[in-house]
Amino acid sequence: MQQDVTFGDYRFDVETRRLWAGEREIRLTPKASDVLKVLVTNAGRPVSKEDLFAAVWTDTAVSDDALTSCIQELRRALEDNSKQPRFIETRHRRGYQFVAPLSEPARDEPAVAVTAAAVTHESSALAVLPFVDMSPGRDQDYLCEGLAEELINALTQIDGLRVAARTSSFQFRTAGADIREIGHQLNVGTLLEGSVRKADNRLRVTVQMIDIATGFHRWSQRFDRTLDDVFAIQDEIAEGVATLLRGNVLSHRERQALQRP
Repeated sequence: MQQDVTFGDYRFDVETRRLWAGEREIRLTPKASDVLKVLVTNAGRPVSKEDLFAAVWTDTAVSDDALTSCIQELRRALEDNSKQPRFIETRHRRGYQFVAPLSEPARDEPAVAVTAAAVTHESSALAVLPFVDMSPGRDQDYLCEGLAEELINALTQIDGLRVAARTSSFQFRTAGADIREIGHQLNVGTLLEGSVRKADNRLRVTVQMIDIATGFHRWSQRFDRTLDDVFAIQDEIAEGVATLLRGNVLSHRERQALQRP
């Protein structure tokens, strides 16, 4: 996705999240412009409410009304009709989809060729970062790193996936590091990160898969289990990640490789 995109009579700067109609800027609230950025970046495919909440309201619990308000604001700004949408279509039980065709400014051909080659090279490469310990006692570092290491070992068994080595990805233990910089240094297109919260024998593992090019979540899921189920959680995460990155279901051999006795 390039910085400026046009649709209909409008122009949207993806980087600054500013919307224009000709020479007139249409003022949007910050959250509405963030929602528009996610929808435009994923133009042509549905974006679930969960993904929108994860991208726009990171680590903040809000009701559906907050998202509905942003969608209504965008439709007013774009003079769009929810019953006959030109831009933002409501997908029942799935979320929203930006349906208008996008036009992007032309760039020099060599630059486009390099970018395309880079995307192809990194599309199936990922790095698994050490999970963050969110337990009250902050005493589960061994579990966080062990879960990430087991995921690395499992995902290396999947044909067509390139997984960054543990020694490379585990150097980024500090939270808050820039996603794009991590991806650039590791030469991967996707990051897998997560958190672990343990209370007594209960375990909550939250995992997110992030696209380096956009900075947005491609997949997110939460697992609430007992401590005895930690390996089952690892298997489910590995299978979900591999299936999404590969774009097709796993073979019988690959499923067996992911499942531990």
